[in-house]
Amino acid sequence: MISFNLICRNDHEFEGWFRNSADFEGQAKKQLVACPACGDVKIAKSLMAPVVGAKDTVRARRTEKAEEARNVRKMLGEVRDYVEKNFDDVGDDFTDEARKIYYGESDERPIYGNATDDDAKELAEEGVPVGKLPWVKPADS
Repeated sequence: MISFNLICRNDHEFEGWFRNSADFEGQAKKQLVACPACGDVKIAKSLMAPVVGAKDTVRARRTEKAEEARNVRKMLGEVRDYVEKNFDDVGDDFTDEARKIYYGESDERPIYGNATDDDAKELAEEGVPVGKLPWVKPADS
């Protein structure tokens, strides 16, 4: 069964239930559908928004997942803020600077920057402590 919002020539709106759209069209053509307010049989479908509903448990789970995603994004943003405030950004020189710090050729300090996956793998194989962080865009960007 399908519900249609219907309207008569006198602008009375009402709801009607039919097996399908063709069933409505057939009944309306035979003037079997009448306005309950005025009895008019010249009836048309009115504008309507489809109702696509999820079960409450599915809807609640989606809401819960969305909240979890917002929380994770917020935490990652806090990590980014902390790193940007407390670490030196060495940009594309990250691989070289990490090696220099590890081998004592540069002052020890926390750094961040850019490295390819291959460069990060090489650093790790050398024993240089590196890590990759998911870098979310700041909230104000």
